[in-house]
Amino acid sequence: MKCVILAGGLGTRISEESQFRPKPMIEIGGMPVLWHIMKNYSVYGINEFIVCAGYKQHIIKEWFANYFLYQSDVTFDYADGKNKIIINNKNIESWKISVVDTGLYTETGGRIKRVREYIGDETFMLTYGDAVGDIDINALLKFHKIHGKTGTVTMYNYGQAKGVVEVDSSGVLKSFREKSNYDGDLINIGYMVFEPKLFDYIEGDATVFEKEPIVNLVREKEIVGYTHKGFWQCMDTLKEKQKLEMLWNSGEAPWKLWKN
Repeated sequence: MKCVILAGGLGTRISEESQFRPKPMIEIGGMPVLWHIMKNYSVYGINEFIVCAGYKQHIIKEWFANYFLYQSDVTFDYADGKNKIIINNKNIESWKISVVDTGLYTETGGRIKRVREYIGDETFMLTYGDAVGDIDINALLKFHKIHGKTGTVTMYNYGQAKGVVEVDSSGVLKSFREKSNYDGDLINIGYMVFEPKLFDYIEGDATVFEKEPIVNLVREKEIVGYTHKGFWQCMDTLKEKQKLEMLWNSGEAPWKLWKN
């Protein structure tokens, strides 16, 4: 099974970092968040990835072009006029990665449609390149197959950022309590599964995946929601990036499902 990763946006909300590189290439623990996402899918046997690149897409391509060297112990032998490279030890994943330039200003739906030829006529995973979580991919896929719909999205209660106040019709406070993880609405956190029929819902480059395609799928009752109750965190701001970095440095990153 293949996994499509949306990694082409400008990342303006974290411009402190994204002015230099695409947001999926911002590092957590010295490795791009894109790598962390791929490692999690790899735990569940998904090792073929299609990266929908756009903004500064050359940085993604160059990083993977050098990944073999990054993950290996290398001897550069220049003795006696030689120019020999010896790989002493390698520690790389069995990944197949297609980095596709889907355009600088193409919308999310358009990016997905542009990689149609890479997917073929099979069920595929779809996610965003800026968030990590401990989602059980096997359970997600089983849920998708049981329901037999065109798509499945993973839902998550991200909680409430502020205290909660309840008032009566005259404006008198009935109750006040601190925020709770049970407050707030369920949101789509990516980690989606789709059938190729999805492409029929995407018109072209200007299509925002989260608007017309999803709205039409909902109207036709062709999409279901799988609820995740573990860990998930996006990386939209510098504060969120620092939170992920702190978790990683603590040695207790909840999304790290793989062994060293």
